[in-house]
Amino acid sequence: MTARRILVTGGTGFIGAALVRRLVRDGHRVRVLDNNLRGTPRRIADVASDVELVEADVRDADAVAQAARDIDRVVHLAAINGTEFFYSMPEQVLDVAVRGMLAVIDACRANAIGDLAVASSSEVYQSPPTVPTDETAPLMVPDVRNPRYSYGGGKIASELIAMNYGRTGFERVVVFRPHNVYGPDMGWEHVIPEFALRAGEAAAAHPTGPVPFEIQGDGSQTRAFVHIDDFTDGLVTVLDRGAHLGLYHIGDPEEVTIADLARRVVATLGREADVRTGDAPAGATARRCPDIAKLRALGFAPRVTLEAGLPATVAWYLDNADLRAEKLDPKAASQ
Repeated sequence: MTARRILVTGGTGFIGAALVRRLVRDGHRVRVLDNNLRGTPRRIADVASDVELVEADVRDADAVAQAARDIDRVVHLAAINGTEFFYSMPEQVLDVAVRGMLAVIDACRANAIGDLAVASSSEVYQSPPTVPTDETAPLMVPDVRNPRYSYGGGKIASELIAMNYGRTGFERVVVFRPHNVYGPDMGWEHVIPEFALRAGEAAAAHPTGPVPFEIQGDGSQTRAFVHIDDFTDGLVTVLDRGAHLGLYHIGDPEEVTIADLARRVVATLGREADVRTGDAPAGATARRCPDIAKLRALGFAPRVTLEAGLPATVAWYLDNADLRAEKLDPKAASQ
């Protein structure tokens, strides 16, 4: 392995921090750019002495260009994720996606960096025509008036910028699409952390018998979750072996219904769930599961099943509920 100088934008976020720790362990020199709006340096505290941290907004073109000096590869992860933010702050979600992507492209060109990896999302499909879904599925924004699609729309724009700007002046540009990455300390605005906290509260309020547990929709909606350790392995595989202008899903094809997920979360507490269905939010995707054949062809295979990875994740959230104070305040973020 040849040690490289790597800039990770969004490197104090959940996925970014996991990648940073892995890159340091693999012997690379790592620089992180993050404004810590949703990330926190706490996530990379164990490798802080081996990482150069630049606190800046990815939309600040001058700061990004400066951070990219003397760098061999850029991994662009900076974004505002979390479903509740798609509804509460869609303008900023889009602004970070588009302006951030352009700032990264310009920084690469200004510093003659020929190797760029860009994070997209499974949100670019919304309701894919086939499931499991491969990388050829059409990208879609079903309703531009629904703020739910601010994130997916921003990621579509990021892919277009990466793929088309990347045709000239780059040795390799790759785009990877994470599919429902989970694990301890993944943030608070996602389904598994929300289920974990609600399960703990409901179990405490009902110490005997089935635990009443309300969900949105009829419970038949499906997702396929990939553990952060597997995701990081998959991302390193893409960084090492991905093709120029290649698109790669990173996920685990183990599909689970939302109702079953609720039951599994409650089961980690040694209890049985009484799942109660409700109305589904507008724009919710009925089914999502990745086809990872392209990534498997590069040598990747997921190892951590949902059954194996869920207990520690739920336990982390119940043990660290006080850290909810770190949660992003949309009003503060918009100022």
